[in-house]
Amino acid sequence: MAAGAAPRVIDVRERHEWDIARIEGAELLPLSEIGSWWRTLDPDEAIVFVCHHGRRSSSVCLALAAEGYTALHDLVGGIEAWRLEVDPSMQAY
Repeated sequence: MAAGAAPRVIDVRERHEWDIARIEGAELLPLSEIGSWWRTLDPDEAIVFVCHHGRRSSSVCLALAAEGYTALHDLVGGIEAWRLEVDPSMQAY
């Protein structure tokens, strides 16, 4: 990500979670609003989905893969894993 060649990072948590902790450069598209945004995504764009622990982002990847999206990735362990492994200064919740 620091080199500028990063995939698109979409955080599917809710706004109140995003307000506590987020990955710099990620964009918020809440899972609760998926019906209004999933068709706007490029089916071939590399996207990493993020949530708190990985369950919601994994379900988004599975659902979009079933619709023909091809370059989807789930941040295993979610933002909590990111906090523990990459940015320990991030607030836990």
